[in-house]
Amino acid sequence: MVSFNVAASALTLMATFAGAQGARQLSSEPIAGYEPKCQVTDQNALDLDQESLELQLALSNDDAFAAANKIYGEGGFSGSYAIVTLTTPLPSSVSEGTVVMGLAADGNQVAGEVLETTSAGATVLQVRYQTTDSQKNYVNCQVGAATVANTEGCYAPTGTLDVGGTEIAYSYDPLTANKNTRTLKGLSTNLQAMMKSTPTLQAFVDYYGMYDYGDEWVNAGFEARNTKFRNFNNDLSLYSYDGWGQVIKKGTAYVIVWMWVLREMEEALSKCISGSSANDDAVCSWDSAVAFYTGTLEGTDGSGSGKFPYALADKRCGNFKTCGDMADSTTGGSWVNLNIFDNFRQGQANLSIGNCDAVRGNMATIESLMYIPLIQGTLRYAWKTDNEAYSEKAEAEGVIFYAGIAPMIHKCDPEAAKTIADMMQAGQAGTAQYTVVLEAFEKTYECLGIDGPSVGGYYDAATGMYFPGAEPMEGKMKAASSMLSLAAGAGVVVASTLAMLW
Repeated sequence: MVSFNVAASALTLMATFAGAQGARQLSSEPIAGYEPKCQVTDQNALDLDQESLELQLALSNDDAFAAANKIYGEGGFSGSYAIVTLTTPLPSSVSEGTVVMGLAADGNQVAGEVLETTSAGATVLQVRYQTTDSQKNYVNCQVGAATVANTEGCYAPTGTLDVGGTEIAYSYDPLTANKNTRTLKGLSTNLQAMMKSTPTLQAFVDYYGMYDYGDEWVNAGFEARNTKFRNFNNDLSLYSYDGWGQVIKKGTAYVIVWMWVLREMEEALSKCISGSSANDDAVCSWDSAVAFYTGTLEGTDGSGSGKFPYALADKRCGNFKTCGDMADSTTGGSWVNLNIFDNFRQGQANLSIGNCDAVRGNMATIESLMYIPLIQGTLRYAWKTDNEAYSEKAEAEGVIFYAGIAPMIHKCDPEAAKTIADMMQAGQAGTAQYTVVLEAFEKTYECLGIDGPSVGGYYDAATGMYFPGAEPMEGKMKAASSMLSLAAGAGVVVASTLAMLW
């Protein structure tokens, strides 16, 4: 029987678990240049689920799609925890967060904490693994539905756990009993319970007729069927692997994760105490929003190739000549991301001093900017389906990009929303009319808080000219002007248990 020095272990773990418990860190690894104050490495790693899912979808066969669906529903890289069977019942109840120490198969110590309060007499215990500030080594037990499991840092199959000072023998199967609290699917199915009602969320619920609209899009792709929405239904049975794969992978990243970024910012605002510097929990939620927007694959400076909304903004800016700080280049970081991250930093600083009204302005600006890549994506594939030979892949991309913005277009102008929806339907074999789609979008720009120059025009890099009929609108950069106004007005900087797990 292995014995641990509980007092020493608790001291060792105190700093490590501070991030998981929502306490501020002295320094953290940057996320695309943003410096989080809290440990959000685990949230940031959700893009590894997305990467694994996309690798399976690319194989385009039934077995691979089944593996992708399993990754979507069960995860593999975020919120790792073990479900162990105790040899003897718990002698007394243990609270959520109680430190748990054990050994890996190689004899190295493994630290965790009780996932949820467990009553005396229980014979099953759920233990969440410790995470670290290092993104590269944020956790060393990655199993779930991961196609290549990493059990190096998991608890050994049998042994003894020190649970808050009480030693208890256990056993479990590391390959089947290591799970994940956070999944791509869960971001959609938990939305109703975990995001308070906001005008944006309500617009999506009203339009689609359900809270888990993102999950419905993805499920319809996996099941090759018609969607079951109030508006913008599409018969995905008309597609094959090419179309289904696009709906699924873009539905997870740009429909589901997109809304979760807003959820985390709203959570930060709900925790903000006006005029107070005691806003650590609010800052942690804000940092989580940045993590979900970006993901690990972008690296510490944003030069990587990611999978989440950050990556979409950078991809589309090259297509619409809106890269760089003047939104007039086809190379470099997107103007959208540059301004979103300015506002992420501003929001973090405003939260730290309790300037809650300014944070609301930062969030509003970020949300408006997040619309732009979805509009650009819809426009790009509307142009392709109108002007190029029919491509199921291109049509499906247009469908799912519009799915991410359709509710807001409908909120601004129901007629414009219906016009675009009619143009972007699945299975039309290239009947979309680009100019019709563009003109309908343009009617909503002011309502959305953006303007034509920030969207740009569809650009042909081969000729160095915009595609005919796809030139950008004339006008001032209203989005940039609004942010400068916000900065001047701010006066500071330029403008439940489950919730903690997420």
